[in-house]
Amino acid sequence: MSPIYYRCIHTSLLLPRFPSLHSILMHKPVNLCSIYSDSQVLGEYGMAHFSDGGNSKGKDYCIFFNSQWARLPQDLSKATPPSGNKSQYEEIGIPVALLSYKDMLDISKTFGEKRQVAMYAPKEPVVDYNMVLIFLMAVGTVAVGGYWAGSRDIKKRYMKHKRDDSAEKQDEETVDVTPIMICVFVVMCCSMLVLLYFFYDQLVYMTIATFCLASAVGLYSCLWPFVRRIPFGKCRIPENNLPYCHKRPQVRMLILSAFCIGVSVTWGVFRNEDQWAWILQDALGIVFCLYMLKTIRLPTFKACTLLLVVLFVYDVFFVFITPLLTESGESIMVEVAAGPSDSSTHEKLPMVLKVPRLNSSPLVLCDRPFSLLGFGDILVPGLLVAYCHRFDILMQTSRIYFLACTIGYGIGLLITFVALALMQMGQPALLYLVPCTLLTSLAVALWRKELPLFWTGSGFVVNTILHPLKYCANKD
Repeated sequence: MSPIYYRCIHTSLLLPRFPSLHSILMHKPVNLCSIYSDSQVLGEYGMAHFSDGGNSKGKDYCIFFNSQWARLPQDLSKATPPSGNKSQYEEIGIPVALLSYKDMLDISKTFGEKRQVAMYAPKEPVVDYNMVLIFLMAVGTVAVGGYWAGSRDIKKRYMKHKRDDSAEKQDEETVDVTPIMICVFVVMCCSMLVLLYFFYDQLVYMTIATFCLASAVGLYSCLWPFVRRIPFGKCRIPENNLPYCHKRPQVRMLILSAFCIGVSVTWGVFRNEDQWAWILQDALGIVFCLYMLKTIRLPTFKACTLLLVVLFVYDVFFVFITPLLTESGESIMVEVAAGPSDSSTHEKLPMVLKVPRLNSSPLVLCDRPFSLLGFGDILVPGLLVAYCHRFDILMQTSRIYFLACTIGYGIGLLITFVALALMQMGQPALLYLVPCTLLTSLAVALWRKELPLFWTGSGFVVNTILHPLKYCANKD
């Protein structure tokens, strides 16, 4: 009677190592698989280098392995096959890794029967060059948005003081934030984040549609100051009863609107094209942030402090505290921002600046992860920067508040990147941005002995009345 051989096939993606030959012979069929029941850890990406044994260079393929059971070297030159004699069976391990079916077919066509494979796990660099791009985009958006919002607000106040009709139109575009609005906003943020955590697949498309609409409006708002200087297309359309066209807008306004909607729809259609769609998403995200900074106005430093402190607590809670409350042990904020791993749609929320990893690691074959920075980490400190610029202009302080707060934001962002590199986990950026911007602005106000005016914003009224002619030169 021929012997019967038993083999355990482990189907879990957690990828443990196959036991040595001696271990297999010493176990019964019922417990061959049970020896791994308490050894479940997450897997990692690695590389499998295939060659045909000749002088060919070979080719790398992506693999997925369990680092606890398969100890792979970090360099290909150190990837040697295990060896030993019969007495060393217990010490020899067979590493197990997953290979995609598509790659397996390519290997069968490319290499002959004498193909050889060496597995290794190159280490990714701790800091990537994409952090430079994110830093420049974030600081640039905060600086430009704060400067634009401050200058525009001062001109609007001057025109209103002169009782100009255009001031009423501009006044409708600005929203003054009150403490009650801040509380309602924070409650809405918490509710929406929790709803996204539990109903991600149902709400993600609503969020994408909202971003498309808001980014189109933001793009129009940012491009219109340039388009209106073009001496063409000033003629108006004929009288009609069409929605939004009964006031006979200029032809150039309609062309600009169609262009902005087209750009937004293009991103919506091709949003999952990882090679280039992130560039369009970042551009739309930047103009959206500029539009929000121009539209939303914090009237006092007291309101700025309330908003930043409340959102500081919100950010820290949903990043550091929620892992203690969820069954998976994952942060709600990070899970929602990066997209749940078990999502059936595989869609990502667009409310972030995203830049792919720019390093030359071989692991780009496996995955091209993106570094993310949420819009809230730009808008919340940016509102304080805008307030500082308005206060600078009205108090004639050579923009010292604006520059100091912008520099504080940049320093806070650098600290965030350092914390991210050291902890290797998602960071609540407001944990570092709020103290750096608030304390910097507060220090400048104390140094200049202007804290009472800076805290209440009362200097706005006084200076606007006393020096109205000095602000008419401020342009949008």
